[in-house]
Amino acid sequence: MKKDILTREDIIRLVDAFYEKALVDMMIGPVFYAGIDMEHWEEHATRIYDFWETVFLGTDAYRGNPFSKHIHLPIENRHFDRWLELFKDTVTCLFEGDKTDEIIDRAEKMSLMFASKLNHVRKNKNWKPII
Repeated sequence: MKKDILTREDIIRLVDAFYEKALVDMMIGPVFYAGIDMEHWEEHATRIYDFWETVFLGTDAYRGNPFSKHIHLPIENRHFDRWLELFKDTVTCLFEGDKTDEIIDRAEKMSLMFASKLNHVRKNKNWKPII
């Protein structure tokens, strides 16, 4: 029986498993490689662990603006769809439970929000971040 996502170790397991799939994916792999300096992968991975721990477990491990890190990337709606597909597949292969269901729900909302904001920014060239 699979367990629920309850700890940072669970987040690390999820993120590592997701990136194993995402980095070799024909559609979104190139986007990740365009945005990640692989020489500093461990540093990047730690920030991703912190981010998801903050989002999913309610800690304050992450401080920053994740959206601003994605503005310059060649991302389209199809990339968000694929990201979500891989993310949900990874989550459900490894975990189950109430927190797992919540994580999937939050990932779906996050994907929609990021895609919407990115489309807005690209249509409004005068847009500037508040922070």
